[in-house]
Amino acid sequence: MNRWVPRWLVVLLLLALTTSTADAQRRSRRRAIVGTSVPTYGAHLGYNFDGDDVLVGAQLTWPLTPNLALYPTFDYYFVSAGSLWALNFDLKYRPPTRYGAWYVGGGLNWSHASAGGVSNSNTGLNLLTGLEGRRGRTRPYVEGKFILSDNSSFQIVGGISWR
Repeated sequence: MNRWVPRWLVVLLLLALTTSTADAQRRSRRRAIVGTSVPTYGAHLGYNFDGDDVLVGAQLTWPLTPNLALYPTFDYYFVSAGSLWALNFDLKYRPPTRYGAWYVGGGLNWSHASAGGVSNSNTGLNLLTGLEGRRGRTRPYVEGKFILSDNSSFQIVGGISWR
């Protein structure tokens, strides 16, 4: 897993650097599509590749600016023995692209596992990227996330947000 982290970081950096900037002709259209200051909430379903676990969760997106939002999420993992869940406290940034569907972000991950009367908590860092529909009240999305900690992992989730 660790050999993939530098490769993904390079890909994310290249995407961020090569993203087109918004010129004056597109600003008003982009604001009409992206410019919402209304919080969204939703649910997601995903898969953690390193733990081989299916997960369900919930998320909230609370805009701070048109391109930056607080993005707390909750994930519950279906593990074979015991329980595992995580709270994520991320920031989501939308680079200036034509439709504003692509986002990148990062933040803190706090996970809690318990099995057989023994429990353990772990903290780590998140790096994430995704695509989200930007029109209407129902907004589908797909997201990939690296969780960097003692037990680093990668997961993909897909879900729906409502405003």
